Amino acid sequence: MKTAKANQLASVTTDAPCWVISDGAAGNEAQALALARALGLVPRVISLQVSHPWDWLAPRLRLAARRGMHDRHGGVIASPWPTIAIGCGRRAALLTRCLRDWSDQQCFTVQILDPRIAPAHFNVVIAPQHDHLPGDNVIETLGGLNAVDEAWLADGRSEFPSFSKLAGPRRAVLIGASNASIALDDAYFEALFAALERLHARHGGCFLVSTSRRTSRKQVERLRKEFSRWPGIFWGGSGDGENPYRGILGWAEQFIVSGDSVNMISEACATARPVHVFAPIPATGKIGSFHQTLLDQGYLTSVDGLADAASIKPLRETARVAAQVRQQWLHATKR
Repeated sequence: MKTAKANQLASVTTDAPCWVISDGAAGNEAQALALARALGLVPRVISLQVSHPWDWLAPRLRLAARRGMHDRHGGVIASPWPTIAIGCGRRAALLTRCLRDWSDQQCFTVQILDPRIAPAHFNVVIAPQHDHLPGDNVIETLGGLNAVDEAWLADGRSEFPSFSKLAGPRRAVLIGASNASIALDDAYFEALFAALERLHARHGGCFLVSTSRRTSRKQVERLRKEFSRWPGIFWGGSGDGENPYRGILGWAEQFIVSGDSVNMISEACATARPVHVFAPIPATGKIGSFHQTLLDQGYLTSVDGLADAASIKPLRETARVAAQVRQQWLHATKR
């Protein structure tokens, strides 16, 4: 019986046409792609551009919405519609929602992150538990979905073998940008540099630094200058060559992460290495709750957390979520 059920579940995703939909934000696209691949799908990726007034009211305003949505990659948003659509982000939710209606309920719709409308408008909604989103079709996660597992980390090490020659301990420093919950301002960076100076003076090693697309150019150049005093590597954009992010996650022995990004923190926590969220002034709101939950559940350590490495457990939720989505998808096909 177990084998028959497993085969039945696997067959649901075999060669199923899939669209992965995001608003172009790298973190949103990465979450949707991670879920699609965990389901065994090879998706078409749509980077959705939504014009006014649909942009302002997405995903509520559906009237003539097809005229207001375009794929930045140049693809046409038209039938044949996919068998399954996976969207991430509020704007993406407009297309994900419309696909359910345009396909006469034949497209199974999965929306990642709170769509700002009732979850019942989708087949499945996947939302972090700090959003407190009610609904029978809601799958809760602690962090963001991602592809990080042992094979992914091994691939990252293989792609950047030169990192193995860098002096240990190798500490990754991942920097995002300010948001409503945490300010990455001059005072923040002064505190960060002071903490890293003390850390390097005590333990040596090197820093593997990566900024994000959200980090301002002014901050990138300041960071580049400050980190030049220590050994390691610095990546602040395409001008620095190939993005070494996979190599950084694969080779780092500890992570120091700015507190603004759920995705970036979740990816670091998925490595099973010590992770410290650097927030000299604690973050507020939902992301502050996220930090506290991670701390309470043992996913975060002190800034000098290498001593805690043996007790670190990886935060890996994508496989569990994919299994739940597959079950609900199978159930929907039987109706």
